[in-house]
Amino acid sequence: MTMYPHSGVLPPQHANTPGLRSASHGVCRALPTLLATALLAACSTTPLPPWPSVRKVPPPKPPQAVVVPAPLGQPLAVPPATAPSPALPAGQPAALGNVLDNAAVAARFPDPAVRYHTPGLAAQRSAFTTNAELAQWLRDLAAGPLPAGTQAALLALGPSQGAEPIHALVLTRAPGTDPNSLAESQRPTVLLIGQQHGDEPAGSEALLVMAQELLRGPLAPLLERINVILVPRANPDGAQAGTRNTANGIDLNRDHLLLRTPEARALAALVRDYRPLLVLDAHEYPAAGDYLEKLNALPRYDALLQYATTANMPEFVTKAAQEWYHEPMVKALQAQGLSSDWYHTPATSPAGALRMAMGRALPDNARNANGLKNAVSLVVATRGISLGHRHIQRRVHTHVTALTNALRSTAERADKLEQVREFVDRDTTALACHGQVVLEAGPTPLDRNTTALDPNTGADRTLAVPWDSALQLRTLQSRPRPCGYWLAPSATMAVERLTLLGLQVLRVAEPGGVLVDSFRAADAAASTQPDARAAITLVRSAIDVPAGSFYVPLNQPLAHLAVAALEPGTPVSYTSHGLIESLSDTARVMSTPSLIFEEME
Repeated sequence: MTMYPHSGVLPPQHANTPGLRSASHGVCRALPTLLATALLAACSTTPLPPWPSVRKVPPPKPPQAVVVPAPLGQPLAVPPATAPSPALPAGQPAALGNVLDNAAVAARFPDPAVRYHTPGLAAQRSAFTTNAELAQWLRDLAAGPLPAGTQAALLALGPSQGAEPIHALVLTRAPGTDPNSLAESQRPTVLLIGQQHGDEPAGSEALLVMAQELLRGPLAPLLERINVILVPRANPDGAQAGTRNTANGIDLNRDHLLLRTPEARALAALVRDYRPLLVLDAHEYPAAGDYLEKLNALPRYDALLQYATTANMPEFVTKAAQEWYHEPMVKALQAQGLSSDWYHTPATSPAGALRMAMGRALPDNARNANGLKNAVSLVVATRGISLGHRHIQRRVHTHVTALTNALRSTAERADKLEQVREFVDRDTTALACHGQVVLEAGPTPLDRNTTALDPNTGADRTLAVPWDSALQLRTLQSRPRPCGYWLAPSATMAVERLTLLGLQVLRVAEPGGVLVDSFRAADAAASTQPDARAAITLVRSAIDVPAGSFYVPLNQPLAHLAVAALEPGTPVSYTSHGLIESLSDTARVMSTPSLIFEEME
């Protein structure tokens, strides 16, 4: 057990570069946000790559088929055996069954010029790849034969709630497949996640295709530049039941901060250990759903895309997501004749007005939680929920096209991505005790047109609907940034979750005093209402902290995850959800503590 005093910097294995804080908060903090990257880079010991403000983009190529060697892709020789039903008469109210088989709508989504092959994509197959078939597919790939120099390992991330295995396949040219070997390879690691929602099978089927292409197909050369980890089915219980949520009813993609499910904890441990620079989350969105119910229209787009958009996202991670991933991905989809838009769903405001809402700004989904881990993090959602096997080749092709483009973008920018990660890690570490921190952010209302389909004729229909943009967030709550957070000895569950997220937590070895802002509830309801923001106030005082209590410092790279978890009164905080039982069990530490700590094992 190592003991050491805490004097403003973390122990050597976690410390930031000496002098970085004073430099960053002298000149750098005074710089306007949009100054040139070169000026920002001058404030850090880690230089950033040049970021061109004007780029020449070649004209898009005409749509063409991707050539995928057998058995991954083969030219289609015949049209689908089951012909869609005739178009509905104009003006007739649309029913779900009729809409999904409407010939006029189906004509807008023709099959691609290739056919992909997995167990669940076999001809005349009524079920998607089963959990047993998925496991066997991955075992066969890992067992070889493998190209010279390529390593493949099948990891058991742990059982699901229903005792189904959760598999991850590690592909690399490093000497080994453990986290240290991948880190020492100096290649960026990419994590692909599929089927967090059990009723969204196309992502899982696409990741099986991607795994084979990376080992035995045209994507194999990418492993000379990147490492890839694939989790084709994060929610095997939901996949088996054909339901969205995990077995206990929790939405896995709303559990990446609280970590209430073993599935979320398995993914958190994987990300903590392998520290991917890019995380891609493959989903599907409803092919009818609220569009049909609320607008009597159908979604038009093959793919909906969004990168991490939450409070305290590092500016340069967002720039990388936008310019190095989102923009090239849109062009790659266009080149295949596939359409895309920002991720959005129809929503109703508290006043009852219809709006289009982009993906949530809360830090509890995989997209945002991984963004706060300083990774580029994107969701790719294809049109698919309720379609069954309809258009499955096109849905898989959309995923394969988008994910392949992201892998190529990573390989092309490997060095620049690592520079961005190093800069952001140092910059976030240097922010402790300084300025303001945003506790909660919300979308900005805009006016924007989007294109939908008429469910009867299949024709484009322009919708002018108010739009809640997550690309421009408004600050809903902010407070002075603390130096860290104190937690009572009883907060062991919170400590366990924080360490799974990759945060450093220190145990107080000897009693001492600290200056804190304690949380106080203005009324009794505040402790039982997760969203009772106005009911919590701060009280400045000096307190004595006992040995065995905990300290979560903010001078560490993942500090903003700690803020998301430990500030009470926000919808997804640990206090709001009972991981910290009482407001008196935590406090904001407002000056560098002079305490003796022992690091958690």
